Amino acid sequence: MKAAALLSFSLLCFSCSQQTDKIDLSGSWTFSTDSMDWSRVIELPGSMASNGLGEDIAVGTDWTGGIVDSSYFFKPSYAKYREAGNIKVPFWLQPVKYYKGKAWYQKEVVIPDSWEGKDISLFLERCHWESRLYVDGKEIGMRNALGAPHRYDLTGKLSAGKHVLMLCVDNRVKNIDPGENSHSISDHTQGNWNGVVGDMFLEVKPEVNVSSVKIMPERLAKKVSVSASLMNRYEKETSVVLEMTVGNEKVQQQSTLKPGKNQVVMSLAMKGDIKCWDEFSPSLYDLKLSVKDAESGETDVYTERFGFRDVKVVDGKLTINDRRLFLRGTLDCAVFPKTGFPPTDVESWKKIYTTCQQHGLNHVRFHSWCPPEAAFVAADEMGMYLEIECSSWANQSTTIGDGGDLDRFIWEESERIVREFGNHPSFCMMMYGNEPAGEGSNAYLTNFVTTWKERDARRLYCSGAGWPNLPVNDFLSDSNPRIQAWGQGVKSIINAQAPRTDYDWSEYVGRFQQPMVSHEIGQWCVYPNFKEMAKYDGVMRPRNFEIFQETLAENGMAHLADSFLLASGKLQALCYKADIEAALRTKDFGGFQLLGLSDFPGQGTALVGVLDAFWEEKGYIRPEEYRRFCNSTVPLLRLPKLIYTNKETVKGSLEVAHFGAAPLEVTSTAWTLKTKEGKTIASGKLAHQPVGIGNCIPLGQLEIPLDKVDVPSCLTLEATLGDYANSWHIWVYPAAVQKVADEAQLLMTDRLDAKALQRLQEGGNVLLSLRKGSLPAEAGGEVEIGFSSIFWNTAWTLGQAPHTLGILCNPAHPALSEFPTEYYSDYQWWDAMSHSGAIEVAKINKNLQPIVRVIDDWFTNRPLALLFEAKVGKGKLLVSGIDFWQDMDKRTEARQLLYSLKKYMCSDRFNPSSEVDAKDLSILSSAKNQK
Repeated sequence: MKAAALLSFSLLCFSCSQQTDKIDLSGSWTFSTDSMDWSRVIELPGSMASNGLGEDIAVGTDWTGGIVDSSYFFKPSYAKYREAGNIKVPFWLQPVKYYKGKAWYQKEVVIPDSWEGKDISLFLERCHWESRLYVDGKEIGMRNALGAPHRYDLTGKLSAGKHVLMLCVDNRVKNIDPGENSHSISDHTQGNWNGVVGDMFLEVKPEVNVSSVKIMPERLAKKVSVSASLMNRYEKETSVVLEMTVGNEKVQQQSTLKPGKNQVVMSLAMKGDIKCWDEFSPSLYDLKLSVKDAESGETDVYTERFGFRDVKVVDGKLTINDRRLFLRGTLDCAVFPKTGFPPTDVESWKKIYTTCQQHGLNHVRFHSWCPPEAAFVAADEMGMYLEIECSSWANQSTTIGDGGDLDRFIWEESERIVREFGNHPSFCMMMYGNEPAGEGSNAYLTNFVTTWKERDARRLYCSGAGWPNLPVNDFLSDSNPRIQAWGQGVKSIINAQAPRTDYDWSEYVGRFQQPMVSHEIGQWCVYPNFKEMAKYDGVMRPRNFEIFQETLAENGMAHLADSFLLASGKLQALCYKADIEAALRTKDFGGFQLLGLSDFPGQGTALVGVLDAFWEEKGYIRPEEYRRFCNSTVPLLRLPKLIYTNKETVKGSLEVAHFGAAPLEVTSTAWTLKTKEGKTIASGKLAHQPVGIGNCIPLGQLEIPLDKVDVPSCLTLEATLGDYANSWHIWVYPAAVQKVADEAQLLMTDRLDAKALQRLQEGGNVLLSLRKGSLPAEAGGEVEIGFSSIFWNTAWTLGQAPHTLGILCNPAHPALSEFPTEYYSDYQWWDAMSHSGAIEVAKINKNLQPIVRVIDDWFTNRPLALLFEAKVGKGKLLVSGIDFWQDMDKRTEARQLLYSLKKYMCSDRFNPSSEVDAKDLSILSSAKNQK
């Protein structure tokens, strides 16, 4: 047997002279892979990668995770990144070293005489993945938990004296496939590491001891009960005295234990008032359960913290402690770029949760994985609501409900997770995992939810994240209530409908009886932050970012990287505001789960966070700005549109979503409508009753004439309710038809035909406005643009539109003098982006500098323009990818932008610096624009 043969190799000794109840196993272990080379030493806790062990990355590295866009393996533009010494993959963060297979770890320990005959166990936190334990060459057993510690019972197997512990850790996917993209195992996220990264110790207990405890607080009855699993290692019955203490309260109970495992239930009544646990007041109690054995006189003591809280569904609504609960959540997708594995210390998790709370969130969903104990402890102390999944995303590479090994594994994993972490008050929800597939999945998941609801009522249960909406579910996780659905492209609300703030999901939600939490809303991308690359000084490297940075430079735009980040970031934040406010406006909604607050650097690189992969800011939105639209209390505005003329009146309503600790006593709402310069156009107060807990609570009606606005303006409408405020931009343009002096000198055309070229040759001015859909593919016509930023990313969605990240412009450019704008996309650009094509200006002239750029997908980094200008012969040309022909009588902002462009072209300021040969402009022509 190989395990026995390995004993002949050198060992590292460990002395336990200072401690008698635990032997700490952290430190140096001898290490080997199947090469049988035992000359190496590894530090544990840690992984092979964190110890610099493994193989160099190659094109053929056997990754764990699906690759949707396989063009990396054959596309010429990636050829240099497939060369040895320059391997860079665009799919995910790239580890410095990689290893998949068996790895062997061994250590010599000395068992003290006092442990003889006692209950001895081995505790290994966060093994990845399968472990096999050998003691002195003899195999003890195998454990394959992904979300819970690996525990081995070594009673009777470790006599006093020296012993060799040998651990084989295997991180391959074998007969149990939880899904290659599951965040518990995938290289898309934490990485498929090999090692042990948490606590490691041998522990001794008396012959009679507490194995595990299920704590069952009863808030209304002011009572706490426990169901304790007690171990009697004697071969005969023994009498014990159990004592349970919580605070100043204490109760004792005598029991007789038979040999082996015993289950004992006892209760303790609490005197006086109790403090409840929730996001506003995360009160915790310390429970101590001791069992004294009459045979030996020894006492074993178990301690744990718990909270009094009830999370329930009442009349189709989520509640906590009989108060309405609205989940404002984000996903934790197991992204840990420094280490490649999750932290097991409380402070690291407090940093993450603090960041979440600073952005107004109260909830974290752990997507297809379960975090370590420290994550629960931190959440308990901080009042975060956690949704835990049983380590699986049974899709793509696998299915559930088909009677295979995965079905059994998910049951076992759920039992381990509840046994280990079920007493934490923060553990409020549980699912099997993410987006299941399989013909038998509905029946399997119905049984899963039904069984757990019967077994343990301390939390809520749902079949799976995203689907299916089963009648048995306590609540529903549904991807329909969001402003962009998967595969919807430019047909979504935010891209296909003119800007407004009066839509919600009430009609859809009303079809179901259970409360609904919207699944993975957002997924709005931002351009890469290349300055972030310096942070990757651990086991991961941002080789994907390096590819994107290099292609940007190759296309002559390296100097625009920061501008692209900030401009696309402003649009990203706007999209998230729209998504979150729609959820808050939905009557009786259960909440939302963002994807995400922080970046997801895998699955083709999904830069969907306003925070980077380190949970740190990128520079375009502060937490206090985010909290204006994402908080326990948020003023909301319902307006049927955001673009007006000055002959119109703003007619809408203000309301509030308030899910605070108690009703608000504020009885009026102040509102103002101001110009960018701070001039007040209108203001007022709306009287109303004190605000209760819930949403869709009316604050009052607005009716604001705009006749005082005599110049094109971006106005800010702000509503303030006590300490809470929120604001929205609206745009007002002159209603009267505006004439440009000397407009006759300007030729406006939709094609560069003989007439237009003649005008240019004669020194005239030409405005070329391309009709939507007429731009040839070779000039950018294949680029699908919409108002929003990219959804998730184009590599993982097979090119789902939009392909771009909004605009970048100089707001002070005279061409935009009559069209107020910032340097980034806001809603006044919705019309332009919805009626245009993105012109690939480098195909015309590499020296062209667009007036308005379109920020391209970071995979292609093409120089794209919405508007650019050039000298052509003796004349001057302004080219617009915006269609100024279609339905202009209905497009207020298009008319205003066109007026601004014409006014500029008829002024002395129209003096393009770049020259273009007329023949180079022929790329803009096609059969389509000759109609």
